[in-house]
Amino acid sequence: MRLSNALFVSIVLLSCTACSVGPRYKRPDVALPAQFTAPAISGSANASPQPEAADPQFWHSFHDPELTALVERALTSNNDLRTALAHYDAANALWRLSKFDRYPTVTASEDTGRQKLAASQAFGYPRNSRYSNSTINASWELDFFGRVRHNIESEHQQLLASGNDLATMQVAIVGEVAQTYIDLRGQQERLRVAQQNAENEGRTVKLVEATYSAGRGTQFDIARARALYESTTARIPMLLSAIALDEHRLAVLCGQSPDAFITELDPAKPLPDLPEKIDPGTPADVVRRRPDISASEQRLHAATEQIGVQTADLFPRVNFAGLLGMFEYHSDSPFDGISPANLAALNIDWSFLDRGRVRARIAASRADGDAQIAQYQQTVLLALQDVEDALVRYARSREQDDQLRQAAGDSKQAADLANVRYKEGATGLLDLLDAERIELQAEDAYATSHLESAGAAISLYKSLAGGWPQQPPQPIGTAKP
Repeated sequence: MRLSNALFVSIVLLSCTACSVGPRYKRPDVALPAQFTAPAISGSANASPQPEAADPQFWHSFHDPELTALVERALTSNNDLRTALAHYDAANALWRLSKFDRYPTVTASEDTGRQKLAASQAFGYPRNSRYSNSTINASWELDFFGRVRHNIESEHQQLLASGNDLATMQVAIVGEVAQTYIDLRGQQERLRVAQQNAENEGRTVKLVEATYSAGRGTQFDIARARALYESTTARIPMLLSAIALDEHRLAVLCGQSPDAFITELDPAKPLPDLPEKIDPGTPADVVRRRPDISASEQRLHAATEQIGVQTADLFPRVNFAGLLGMFEYHSDSPFDGISPANLAALNIDWSFLDRGRVRARIAASRADGDAQIAQYQQTVLLALQDVEDALVRYARSREQDDQLRQAAGDSKQAADLANVRYKEGATGLLDLLDAERIELQAEDAYATSHLESAGAAISLYKSLAGGWPQQPPQPIGTAKP
């Protein structure tokens, strides 16, 4: 056996006994607390049961059919979700493409034509000729060191990350729809309070004017009553603007033009009832459920696989190539006829003289992996902070709600009594106006607080991200060039 052939066989046998190179992925350890440190919420004795943190359709717990309809529209028609779905489809196509590297690549080609040479180029042979060349080519990388396997797994993890990006976008869109809808109903409640107080204060202005006409009171009293009335009515345009902006935003979130839902949403409705308490589960449950954490971990896994791809370049790359062809030539010369052609070759490419560049690429991949580890750990910490913040905000806002509800009731009772006493002449105008001003402030503060409590509940559900529905948006079709 010739030396070159023996060396060739030895390298092939060595390659066949090799194994996949590069690090094996291992999930990084992140220290998690056993429980969340949320403050307790004092619920009533007949409070409704605690909603499940992993409820896949949390918006049903608000018992508002209109909110449910808006969420379902957004999940199927939101354009940001369609964009995320398109990115997922692209990642899926790239994964399928990478899997073809396991198998031979076979191509076919056909080349046919006529040519006419110059007299000086023909060298006495006929100048006109016809030719045809048909070939079938095959190439196959023998993946002895795992470069192809690492690359396929890397693309698979990128696909899973894109799927979790889509779920993360669902969390964001549904949360924004719910937040905007809650804000809409809260602003409508504040508008109702302002209009009702403006109506009461308008009657007070008429009462003061009548009292002045009867010879009791002064122009100063009329001016003060009108000032309070006008300051209350000045709130109304701002609240109408906020309502319109929420209606526009909800329409766009559902993939519609901004004016699509104005008629549907303009009729005022009260804010939905809130659950007394939302059980968040444990930090480990949250880490397992949140899609942004899963996406970060999958990108870390993909970066680890890329280290294996780069490390495989330190070892020989073995490729098998084959060709079958037929060449046909006609020119009325001795070269006329059909000639078959075939080729079988085994190519070994080993960049051992270029190890500096290879090791530099490996070092870059390892650095990217270190960055992904830090990103994963940061994503976990931010998720835990998100839940802790939402729990505190929801608990404290419920406590504030209870106090402001009582304050609003007491201030209304005080304003009604002040109005009666003023009519009977038992108190002055200043006391009446002060009672009405406090009533407006207390009722508006309660409406705002209730709005914030509902928003805090939505934020808590978003941070828990439990069991979101696998409901992909409707694709808009294949883009055409």
